[in-house]
Amino acid sequence: MIILVASLILFLVGLYAIITKRNMIKVAVGFSLMEYSVNFLFAIVGFRPGALPPILQVVEVGKVYSDPLPQALVLTAIVIGLGVTAFMLSLILRLYNRIGSFDLEEIKRLKG
Repeated sequence: MIILVASLILFLVGLYAIITKRNMIKVAVGFSLMEYSVNFLFAIVGFRPGALPPILQVVEVGKVYSDPLPQALVLTAIVIGLGVTAFMLSLILRLYNRIGSFDLEEIKRLKG
């Protein structure tokens, strides 16, 4: 239960950063925190105490094995999240080179 609360707190910290911060880099960090908290939650939900890894030669009846699907989904989500974060940071750097500021309010004023 404590781990689920920790994941929720991490998600809320990321949401707070997205809502309240004016710096685009801090917003990107908040987005990454939210993403990693969800991945952490999925990894914890797939955990079974005392379960054996699902790498088998022969299935033994009566043994408890962990489910590999949540682990595979989390690994896929991590890779996709890394790509999205890299793309987001490249767009932020491109905006900085063009405008000269990371401030979101200044960028909104330039909109016209």
